[in-house]
Amino acid sequence: MNEPVESTTPSFEAATPALCRLELGSELRKLRMDSAMTAAEVCRILSWAGSKLTRLETADNGVVEPADVIALCQIYSASAEKQHVLTGYATVTKTKKDWWQSPDVRDVIAPGFKAYLGLEATAEKLGNYESEYVPGLLQTEAYIRTIHERAHAGLPDDQIERLVAVRTTRQEILHREANPLEFTAIISEAVLRRKVGSAMVMKEQLLHIADLASSHRHVKVQVVPFDLGAHPGMNGPFTVLKFGVLALKPIVYLENLGGAGVSRREADVKKYEAAFGDLQALAPGYQESLSMIHTASKEF
Repeated sequence: MNEPVESTTPSFEAATPALCRLELGSELRKLRMDSAMTAAEVCRILSWAGSKLTRLETADNGVVEPADVIALCQIYSASAEKQHVLTGYATVTKTKKDWWQSPDVRDVIAPGFKAYLGLEATAEKLGNYESEYVPGLLQTEAYIRTIHERAHAGLPDDQIERLVAVRTTRQEILHREANPLEFTAIISEAVLRRKVGSAMVMKEQLLHIADLASSHRHVKVQVVPFDLGAHPGMNGPFTVLKFGVLALKPIVYLENLGGAGVSRREADVKKYEAAFGDLQALAPGYQESLSMIHTASKEF
């Protein structure tokens, strides 16, 4: 009797459109490179503007037409299975909408951050090191509001509230019943000491972190104390995302005043994975870190 063969075709049920666009773009570019064709040659065959293929390969478009994907697969002589997978990605972009595309919030979210939200919403595991402020997924509304009021001075109150709503909605991935995000946050002790807003805002914020880490097995927090000295996170904050759906490899997300972006380069990912692992090993354990957080909360 033959054993059933497990399908290697990914399931698209949990995939976000943003993630599908990113994976689709990467796969289409790889197919073109493997076929030794230039973008100009492909566009000439299909009578496309060069910008159309560029948008597809860089995931810089809202919706992908399955017919366009089929046409490219035929030019690249892709296998039937590969064509099925890629048209599946395209179909998701046409049939699903991410919450951050809602008219209520989409105009207050930077384009680069929209792409990240798609990755974060689909990630299975996320490791975040922060040196200056509480990780976004752990922030209280009052703390979020204070940050945005400082970063966007002069912005109308209704815009600030929409920005707050974006961040609090993101946090739902920690509370979903099915497959909540496995989140590990490593923060500098400076995050505990830096007063953001009033003393009450900080006290509530620190107790909120402690409560989440104590009551949710999939949320872990470690604190890097000042007396540890030099450590692998001193070059700045970073996030490593790992996925359990589709075939997407780990990704690194970096953000600063100049903008934000992701890197899928294997060398970059390995470097940041190693740095995060070193921080986990160097920092005090979860219980000792919780004790540090509670102690800091009493100082406000």
